[in-house]
Amino acid sequence: MKFVIQRVQHASVTVDGEVIGKIDKGYLVLIGVAENDDRDIADRMIKKMIALRIFEDENGKTNLSLASVGGEILLVSQFTLYADCKKGNRPSFIRSGDPDKANELYEYIISECRKTVPVVETGSFGAHMDVELLNDGPFTIILDSEELFGR
Repeated sequence: MKFVIQRVQHASVTVDGEVIGKIDKGYLVLIGVAENDDRDIADRMIKKMIALRIFEDENGKTNLSLASVGGEILLVSQFTLYADCKKGNRPSFIRSGDPDKANELYEYIISECRKTVPVVETGSFGAHMDVELLNDGPFTIILDSEELFGR
């Protein structure tokens, strides 16, 4: 599982000209699900993401968590995070999880985040989405379950 976490001043997702998810200060999180991912991995990724201290304190140090700043989350499914570009010029997505399984895990991640974060907005799984953001910093963190947990 991969989470691309961007610290944002604001972000939104539009589908067919309609804004379906919008946040102010917080995280825009692009979520990639691999075939071997499960709820245990999702739980560990969520815990790590929520605990990150990447917001600046009064001294300008990245020392504050999402909860400390009253931050919001916009979760967007993005299977292209598992693009394999090793051969040729057309990416392969064979490492991406089965769409049904990926959607189930995406929905699970949404529900788990809503247990601890007051504002959780989402994209639309499988839809063509336009994502807008104002990256704060820029500050982008990539959490990869294979690197973090060996799976």
